[in-house]
Amino acid sequence: MTEITKGQYEFAEQRIEELLPLVNDDTPLDDPKCVELTLMSDIVEEYEKIHYPIGKPTPAELIASGLSEKRMTQKELAKELGVSPSRVNDFVKGKSEPNLSLAGRICRILGILPAAMLAY
Repeated sequence: MTEITKGQYEFAEQRIEELLPLVNDDTPLDDPKCVELTLMSDIVEEYEKIHYPIGKPTPAELIASGLSEKRMTQKELAKELGVSPSRVNDFVKGKSEPNLSLAGRICRILGILPAAMLAY
């Protein structure tokens, strides 16, 4: 596939905005508007993958996000893990990373996919 130009990207973005109100979950996949929306979305995705890459979250970011989503404090997590609150704070601040066993327990408690924690 040839590289998508900024002009093509901007056109695709604009076209998506026009098509979104016309397509819903009941629209058949072979409907011309649905097909065009898929193609325009693919163009935007490909361009953004190259020009606006999103990095994988760090273990610290995953833990901080998990705490926020569970509405749990670092102190509460520390108590469940049987470690000091300062240790959990080090994980959240990225000063250190949990060992594999502890990382697995953190994933279970916070509902983090283990693959996400290991992918970094």
